[in-house]
Amino acid sequence: MSGAEDSKAARLLGGETFSLHEAVGGWRGFVESSLPGIVFVVAYLGWGGFRVPVLASAGVMVAMVAVRLIQRTPVTQALSGAIGVAIGAIWAWRSGDASGYFTPGLWLNGAYLTGVLISMAVGWPVVGIVIGLIRGEGTSWRARPAERRRFQLASAVLAAMFALRLAVQLPLYFAGEVAALGTAKLAMGVPLFALTLWGVWLLARGEAGARETQAPPPTTR
Repeated sequence: MSGAEDSKAARLLGGETFSLHEAVGGWRGFVESSLPGIVFVVAYLGWGGFRVPVLASAGVMVAMVAVRLIQRTPVTQALSGAIGVAIGAIWAWRSGDASGYFTPGLWLNGAYLTGVLISMAVGWPVVGIVIGLIRGEGTSWRARPAERRRFQLASAVLAAMFALRLAVQLPLYFAGEVAALGTAKLAMGVPLFALTLWGVWLLARGEAGARETQAPPPTTR
């Protein structure tokens, strides 16, 4: 997750309702987060190597940021994506290997997984901390065993997402399956993040709220 995704996740978790449309950043946000990766995979399949895929992906990201600047629309999400693409591009260029494009993302997922697991192990689940801050309740939830368990479970769901990404993508990375890795990263990116966030939100609401919502909420525009 990027900084923009972190703030978006916090905002969604603290809301009374949940919007999958907002969780993926709207259709434009979804395209902006996915298109550079799609272009990278297509360019890799067409030309191989690392230079053309890296340059094509970076070029698309720059173009999308430029369009937002010209239209004078918020560029926070696009810039956040641009930073991620830039780091991946630099890593691949320096390593001379197309798979290096995905290395920073794997490290980031590993760091998030470690952080969430540590927060659970010490009895301060990260979801509880975030929800407490959003609701203005501080750490009062720690005095309520049922709520502590619920936040532990919600944090476990979040950890499972990062673990699943690593379990699928690391073998592909070490096998040098760049196209398959890129495809897996796209499939397990924004769509998986949005569904995971919805599950965390259900658990964070409490048992009563979870019973009220039996299916993912409809997207809203």
